[in-house]
Amino acid sequence: MHSRNRALWLIIALLPLACALPTIATPIAPGTGGGSGGPVFVFAPANATPTATPFQPSAPTPTYIPTNQPTPTVFIPPTAELPEIVEPVAKSWDDYPGPTVWPDIDIPAPTGILAQPEGQVTILLLGSDQRPSDGGLRTDTILLLTLNTKEGTVNITSFPRDLYVYIPGWTVQRINTAYGFGGFESLALTLEYNFGVHPDHYVMINFSSFKEVIDSLGGINVNVAAPLTDHRDAYGDYTVPAGIVTMDGETALWYVRARYTTSDFDRGRRQQEVLQAIFEKLLSLDAIERAPDLYDIYRQNVTTDMTFDQMAELAPLAVQLRDTSRIHHYFIGPETVMNWVNYSGAQVLLPIRDAVLEVMKQALNSP
Repeated sequence: MHSRNRALWLIIALLPLACALPTIATPIAPGTGGGSGGPVFVFAPANATPTATPFQPSAPTPTYIPTNQPTPTVFIPPTAELPEIVEPVAKSWDDYPGPTVWPDIDIPAPTGILAQPEGQVTILLLGSDQRPSDGGLRTDTILLLTLNTKEGTVNITSFPRDLYVYIPGWTVQRINTAYGFGGFESLALTLEYNFGVHPDHYVMINFSSFKEVIDSLGGINVNVAAPLTDHRDAYGDYTVPAGIVTMDGETALWYVRARYTTSDFDRGRRQQEVLQAIFEKLLSLDAIERAPDLYDIYRQNVTTDMTFDQMAELAPLAVQLRDTSRIHHYFIGPETVMNWVNYSGAQVLLPIRDAVLEVMKQALNSP
């Protein structure tokens, strides 16, 4: 493949792939779906009355989905005439498989599928410290890339790994365990059930290739929104100041997965900062000069269901992203969730339905 053609292919492919940023693999408490010993499940008591299949959970309680929560503060794109809208689709219990493990909380009703502009493409971006063939795979980084090719915009939505949601066909569990349970389709169905969108495609990258890509690019310039001081192996307390900071692969990896003095919500913001820096570097001449190295890294370390033809269709949008004001950022943040302790004593996050769907409508350009 000619070097320049290969570079174009890499830019198209790695724009979504690069944002699958990994986080530190933390120990999983018993019962959370990971570890070599397998999950510890909560089953119905021996004297419980059997429930007909499919399982019909009780409606969620007011404390689970409050209606008086404030709308989260997020970026709202300027009003523009959108292309034809694909209408929303109502969903019921019958459209999804029931749980096979008794959950420790009432399962909310499905959200239904939210409306989107026709022709819009959604790509689920995943990061993991493990390869798909390894046991106990968790996708500790989950971002949704919404590509509006007609408007020339990209929306990036971050999902905290500790979201406690219904995984159709299994149980209520952390969202980062859905891929390990049933692959991309299980995670896509989980997004559909709880957040109103069924992603069209996915890409997944592991942390070693993430470092290689950044180092092969000669580093990236990250626009750090807030200073960070956190533990870093071989450095002790390490500080990154606010402003433009040049990072190599190891530093960028530490920056997106630092966890001792920060929250999952802050990690989501830092991941998006690094993603934008990779966007900008990949669209520079450096990406063309280093195309052979990047191509080999991509082939060996990235898992995706996208074909070359599907990626090539995104080429005009990739060029438009030189104007970074076309990239909009959204978060399932602290205003959209409730803290909760599950049956194993683990801290998890319960989505607040109304607040979450407000964010998702904006991220999906939904009317």
